[in-house]
Amino acid sequence: MLRFPPSHTASRYRDSVFVKRRAFVAVPLAVLLAFGSTAALSGCSVRSVVRSVTHGHVDVRGHAVPRDFPQDVPLAHGEVVYGASVGSSESKVWNVTIKVHGTDAMESIGDQFMQAGFEEKLDNSSTKTATASFTKKPYSALVVVAKDAARGWVANYTVSEKG
Repeated sequence: MLRFPPSHTASRYRDSVFVKRRAFVAVPLAVLLAFGSTAALSGCSVRSVVRSVTHGHVDVRGHAVPRDFPQDVPLAHGEVVYGASVGSSESKVWNVTIKVHGTDAMESIGDQFMQAGFEEKLDNSSTKTATASFTKKPYSALVVVAKDAARGWVANYTVSEKG
């Protein structure tokens, strides 16, 4: 029988938990983006297509923060490029993209989350991108700052709530 050192086992467990959390956020967003693109090309309402697929409330706001975005979650100051939410009272996911000035924006974003009582779980920054995740029950937030070819530097917030 093959035995892994304790640190390798812990790493595999931590990786599997991260993948599960990421799937919880990524799956509804992938559905929203996939069906939203198809609906836009076919002339259908994005809201009606996604609502029928997810059986939940959908708010595709375009260039605005979703109406029900949690007040406890801080957002960077800047132009809102995109805003959407999908889910129900049991679980909900919001996605908001805001123009920022560069990867150094993550420092002030992190400060905002800490002042709001969130705990930082991940912080990975370079000159090209910055990524951080924050938690405060019942919310989890993943923030990615990167350069968009069409819009310049943006901060993308993916926030999930488990009811």
